[in-house]
Amino acid sequence: MATATIAAVVILMNFIVIASAADVPKLEIFPSQKVQRKAVGQAMILTCRPNVPSPNLVADLQWKDNMNNTILPKPHQIYQPVYDSKGHRIRENTGRNPPMFTEYMTGTESLALIINHLSVEMEGKYYCTASYATNEILETSVTVKTYVGITWTNAPENQNPILGEDYVVRCEVKADPNPTIDWLRDGDQIRTGEKYVVETNGLLIRNVQESDDGIYTCRAAVLETGELVERTIRVEVYSRPAITYLPTTLEATEGKPFSANCTATGKPVPEIFWIKDATQQNVATADRFQVNPLTGVLNINSVTQDDYGTYTCIAKNDAGVVDQKTKLNVLITPSIHFLYNVTGDSQKEIALTCRAKGRPAPEITFSRWGSDDEYAAGVQVDDERITLEQHFDEEKGESSGTLRIARAQRSDDGLYQCKARNTGGTAYATGHITVQFPPDFSHMKDLPPVFSWEERKVNLTCLAMSIPNATIEWRWNGKPLKDLNDKNLQIVGTGPRSDLIVHPVARQYYSVYKCVATNILGTSQIDIQLKEARVPEPVPAAEPKQLTATSITFDIRSPPVEFGMPITAFTVQYKEAINPDWSTAMNRSWSPDSPYIVEGLKPQTMYHFRFAARNQVGLGMWGVNTQQSTPKRSAPEEPKPLHSPVQNDIEEPVVVSPYSDHFELRWSVPADNGEPIDFYQVKYCPGVKMAGTWHELENQCQSVEVADSTSYEMSRLAGNTYYRIELRAHNIIGFSSPASVIMKTTRDNPYPNGVASTDHSISRLTIIAMVVICLFNSRSILNGQLNRLVAVW
Repeated sequence: MATATIAAVVILMNFIVIASAADVPKLEIFPSQKVQRKAVGQAMILTCRPNVPSPNLVADLQWKDNMNNTILPKPHQIYQPVYDSKGHRIRENTGRNPPMFTEYMTGTESLALIINHLSVEMEGKYYCTASYATNEILETSVTVKTYVGITWTNAPENQNPILGEDYVVRCEVKADPNPTIDWLRDGDQIRTGEKYVVETNGLLIRNVQESDDGIYTCRAAVLETGELVERTIRVEVYSRPAITYLPTTLEATEGKPFSANCTATGKPVPEIFWIKDATQQNVATADRFQVNPLTGVLNINSVTQDDYGTYTCIAKNDAGVVDQKTKLNVLITPSIHFLYNVTGDSQKEIALTCRAKGRPAPEITFSRWGSDDEYAAGVQVDDERITLEQHFDEEKGESSGTLRIARAQRSDDGLYQCKARNTGGTAYATGHITVQFPPDFSHMKDLPPVFSWEERKVNLTCLAMSIPNATIEWRWNGKPLKDLNDKNLQIVGTGPRSDLIVHPVARQYYSVYKCVATNILGTSQIDIQLKEARVPEPVPAAEPKQLTATSITFDIRSPPVEFGMPITAFTVQYKEAINPDWSTAMNRSWSPDSPYIVEGLKPQTMYHFRFAARNQVGLGMWGVNTQQSTPKRSAPEEPKPLHSPVQNDIEEPVVVSPYSDHFELRWSVPADNGEPIDFYQVKYCPGVKMAGTWHELENQCQSVEVADSTSYEMSRLAGNTYYRIELRAHNIIGFSSPASVIMKTTRDNPYPNGVASTDHSISRLTIIAMVVICLFNSRSILNGQLNRLVAVW
């Protein structure tokens, strides 16, 4: 009982003490830490709030600085606009806040101390004071400590070392207390070693290489304040410029444009200048000169003799400068001043001479117009009749060339190009050699006779080849036509072309007419025959070559024809055998070079056929008369794949797919043999062929039915693999015989995206190799091995 009483008394006393402490008036500063650490240059705010039973009894709440001076409130400023209503500045905005001031916080009884820019001089103890109930002074304090934050003084974010040299990646920093510096690259810390040395002012990289390009991190830390700041520095390695191409001498041609190239390497890409040494002028600023500073190409619009001299090519970038010299020689382009056309007789000598000027004295050659083959100096190897003579006079800068042709022929007639060439360029001129020869009709000897029928007018043309042109005379039955005055024989032109227009109103005009051509070198003549044309003879034979239930393909033998009157078409009439009337027969015509197919026939029906040939005159008489019965309805004919195989296999051709994983099979519609085709069956199996025998991987065969289409795309195929494809057409009666195709896919990429596959499938080459081993070891185990390979595949 006594113990319980004592405990109750103790609890009551503690409650009284706590209650009394809560009623003690005091001031509280927020943040509540007694020591506030802030970096120099930062802003800060401290608030002082009375914690008293009666806040209305608090008076004279104020802040005192580290010199015990009262900190005044922020002075009141009268607003004055900086801009007028039109947006024009009318005064400078000179309003500034004092370094520190006090300000009551809205909605609270707290007094804030605001420091806009903390300096080292502001470090110290700050007091908050107030009076309470007129006679009690309240006071509390907070200590402000400053430190200098990390500041980069010499740490450019982009730095460029020179290839092959040592370089210090600069990173200088200041802070108080002093910071520690370390370096990172790609997240890994860099330590001093053979390649890198961490120094106080930066990171030393020995023998800089292109591999040193990258992002480096300079990390500064102040252990006392816990401040950690990183500086990202991009390091790009530069290389000094080097001139890689500039000939020691250059040759330009007077009066012509000129281009020279000075190529340089370096990083960054160097800028290239051309300087003419005699005047020390940058030629990019001169007339007629253009310089591309990136490629180093120098262009001169029109070269003059004054452009001769030594030039310096300068390549410059941020890593350095390099130069190299070259000499420019100016050449004189050849010019041809003598070349005349010549004329000579066949079987006699003809000479064509060409003269030119230039420096150095140009070489003169000839070529036939339109040919790049030039005649060589001296006697020609392939034609000893032709000789090229050349003469040079270097002192005068003149040369000449003469092309001599002994025993000239008609083929020597034509244009010849003279080419005068030196190092400055090439001049061209064209001359003509005319070879005179007597009239010639050799081009007309193989022409067919001229035909006419039904008194149609016809033109007999005579063209004589000769130089000079020949005159032409027409003769008939040994007499000149011009003396006959026959209105049915009209002559147009007297040479070298002449046309005889014949109106054959009587059979006597179907005859031979003689064309006689004459020039100063001789006479020639040719006979031109006019014949009466007739329709073709009857077709001698037409045999059925291929039968289906609804079509017949014939093999037609053509009747004999005259030279110049070809067969233009074959025609067939056909009717059912039970129909005696040919007037109701059906007709079909073919060109001579097309297959002779009659389609749309009835199955199991006897037909009569008769054939005739047609030429320009008309349709000949009906010839061979044959009868043929169509077969009964049956399965369709074998479809024909529309692919062109290549003979890259010694046993049989192979169709090559342009893809590794799919192939589109296409085919033509076969004869349906009386019943419509309802679908096609496509079966394809991978496999290999060894010693002429095809071995299919039966477990991998695919079979599909295709309706309303003559194509099918096989997908999800294996690359670099042979497939045997069978195609059959189907109608209500059954399947056609299969059409077989061997197809090979192209090789696919074994490592997509450059990464080796993790799939555990066996490659096709492995399969083929194992099949070969099976074939040579034991044919009896072939199927079992293949099935196991397929299961793994």
